[in-house]
Amino acid sequence: MPDKVLRILVAKPGLDGHDRGAKIIARALRDAGFEVIYTGLHQTPEMIAEAAVQEDVDAVGLSILSGAHMTLFPKIIELLEEKGVEDLPIFGGGIIPDEDIEALHKIGVKAVFTPGASTNDIVEWVKGNVTPRT
Repeated sequence: MPDKVLRILVAKPGLDGHDRGAKIIARALRDAGFEVIYTGLHQTPEMIAEAAVQEDVDAVGLSILSGAHMTLFPKIIELLEEKGVEDLPIFGGGIIPDEDIEALHKIGVKAVFTPGASTNDIVEWVKGNVTPRT
């Protein structure tokens, strides 16, 4: 039986209308051999949590440029937990101040990539930290 291809949901929560970075990450992950589901712009936390469950993904990548990361990340994690999905790795990126990164780690965000992070670093992090869910 061949190894399962990891399924990664890439999402743009909130009102931020800039998705170039999310699309670049989605393409880099796809080019690295992952199956990528991109939600598109203006997703609510409820829509993202529902998509993660419905698509049976192995990880969720969130891209936030709006400054609402301390509201949106915790809400998405809370909704996933309500749906019985507590072990889903969440990683994110965007405009996130250094002082917020530790707080995000404490609520369960596994990795935060800030501007300038290479797509290779993100791909390698996924390869080393995400495993197929059972």
